[in-house]
Amino acid sequence: MAYLLGVVLFALAILVSVSLHEAGHMVTAKAFGMKVTRYFVGFGPTIWSFRRGETEYGLKGVPLGGFCKIVGMTPQDDDVEPGDEKRVMWRYPVWKRTIVMSAGSATHFALALVGIWIMAISAGLPNPQFPSTEEQIRAEPAVVALADCVVPEFANRACVAGDPASPAAAAQLRDGDRITSLNGAPVNDYGDLLAAIRTVAPGSTAQIGYVRDGQDATTSTVLAQTQRPPLDDPDGTVGPVAALGVGLIPSTPARVEYGPIAAFGATANFTGDLAVGTYEAMKRLPEKVPALWTAITGGERDIDTPVSVVGASRLGGEAVANNAWIVFFMLFISLNFFIGVFNLLPLLPLDGGHIAIAWFERARSWVYARLGMPDPGRVDYLKLMPLTYGVILIGGAFTLLTITADVVNPITLFSR
Repeated sequence: MAYLLGVVLFALAILVSVSLHEAGHMVTAKAFGMKVTRYFVGFGPTIWSFRRGETEYGLKGVPLGGFCKIVGMTPQDDDVEPGDEKRVMWRYPVWKRTIVMSAGSATHFALALVGIWIMAISAGLPNPQFPSTEEQIRAEPAVVALADCVVPEFANRACVAGDPASPAAAAQLRDGDRITSLNGAPVNDYGDLLAAIRTVAPGSTAQIGYVRDGQDATTSTVLAQTQRPPLDDPDGTVGPVAALGVGLIPSTPARVEYGPIAAFGATANFTGDLAVGTYEAMKRLPEKVPALWTAITGGERDIDTPVSVVGASRLGGEAVANNAWIVFFMLFISLNFFIGVFNLLPLLPLDGGHIAIAWFERARSWVYARLGMPDPGRVDYLKLMPLTYGVILIGGAFTLLTITADVVNPITLFSR
């Protein structure tokens, strides 16, 4: 039930953000005097609507987005009524058209920024000092957290009946103990602990030195067996190794909370990191197509592959089912930021394509004027239709691919 609630909540959050995107176009267009005839949430048959002034507002039957109709977006539009010729969008200065067309993405960015700021003062933002690379993790002090069991195979999953109990728990170790030696070999950091465990045969007894509350102590336990690749070759052949049944408690917190004022700087820094991550993710989109196809045809789903609205909603459902609201809101923030950036790409039919054409027209007119040549006028959108259809076809195919992968082989963030 919690999972279904999460899916519905996340899908509703996406619908609201897309509706606000279209509202951004509408509000700015009206502010400049452009004529807006319709603003609807959803597509398909009209369920309910009302008219206020010259605009019809309403709700349609398929809740998959929304739209805002601005009269005369291009010179080729034939929806201009007599008397509205001066109010068509394409006649307005390029800077006004740019504001109107970018208002949708600006809305997504605003949602993301407000969300980040709220996270900063409530749950906290990811700590940039938190160890994330293998090298940083191994350099941490060997302060351990006890696992519930030892998973015998090389897999990231929850414990199930039949898994060996944690040897560390059998040795009466506790969360927060710092291991200082194993079988007499000094342990200076977590990397030393991993290396020392690998020198012991599975099923052998290990003598463990540790510090608890500032007091030195010793204990012993029989190490369990698991499957792991070599420490110096994570992609190498998996084989049987000893396991103590512990993880690392990092010396720095994973998240940092900020006051209302300091949160503005933290929001800016996190947004910068988010922008870099979004850019890198968009660069990798083409190379992820084979991985998506592999996932559809029975292979393992790469967690780094793109997700559709369906996949994002399923992840939102997982987050709610596991009471991981931080994950839920971070998904919402990341998705809004990505949509905001993607929508500004200079390709039709995206808003960025209309902005690019508007500025191309302005630059071309300026060059022709300097050369003493007559203004060439507006771009003929009809000539760009083949390119537009190509973008729609590629985008539609990619969307269908991601939706299919999210249905038949979805990404999961939590062990089941």
